[in-house]
Amino acid sequence: MTTLQFKPALRHLFMILFSLIMVYPVLWWVGASLKNSTELGSASIFPAAPQWSNFTKGWNSVPGHTFTDFYLNTFGLEFAVIIATLLSCTLVAFGFARLDFPLKNFWFSILMLTLMMPGQVLIIPQYALFYQLGWVNTYLPFIIPHLLAGGAGGSFFVFLLIQFIRGVPRELDESAKIDGCSWFGIFWRIVMPLAFPAIVTVTIFCFLWNWDDFLGHLLYINTVDKYTVGLALRMINDSQSAQEWGQLLAMSLVSIVPATIVFMFLQKYFVEGIATTGIKG
Repeated sequence: MTTLQFKPALRHLFMILFSLIMVYPVLWWVGASLKNSTELGSASIFPAAPQWSNFTKGWNSVPGHTFTDFYLNTFGLEFAVIIATLLSCTLVAFGFARLDFPLKNFWFSILMLTLMMPGQVLIIPQYALFYQLGWVNTYLPFIIPHLLAGGAGGSFFVFLLIQFIRGVPRELDESAKIDGCSWFGIFWRIVMPLAFPAIVTVTIFCFLWNWDDFLGHLLYINTVDKYTVGLALRMINDSQSAQEWGQLLAMSLVSIVPATIVFMFLQKYFVEGIATTGIKG
């Protein structure tokens, strides 16, 4: 083997070894979800006798409820938040990218400043406001801010869409105006179909961030009937004096399946949306 042939082989070997190191925690997680409590301390990754009952017992581990209820709550909340985010962020981004209005640059600067503000500084004032409005223990604290292009990641989504829309040629707008199309018609019939990759990117980010928003759900949801999957996992951890770690790990493994499926099926559009953002036509 020549030196030129040896270098690619060495590089591929290094990448394979590094990949195995990265995958090991996931393999341990899968194996641990099939173990009983006494086997969790063993050196082997996979158990000698897989405990498939961890999944069925974990699914029904919360008294009076199953994880079906928590998944329905979570998917319902995700659907409402994503729709609210897309409706508001696309309109705001289109306004900044295409329309002229007073103090446009000032308001865009304010938008950029909100990207630098840590979300932790807003927790107390937001909670006080939502408490006075009577929204605690409802899903409104998650839906209404996104309906106003706020909430988790709202400013980032608007900025992402602005950069993409700026790359759509303005000649298309002029052609649509000649044909008698209104600004809303240009937004709905011209810009939105062309911005589909960016919209999918926003959808993926919104889904993943809200799926993982354990702190927000913990603050505003108080009754088990409204619990999401993340809160249900915490309830498994707190509900048993003799902790069944196999059941907890099994349910945590199941909890990442929806996010993994969404990313796998929409990865093409996600990469396209990120790659083309900010590229002007």
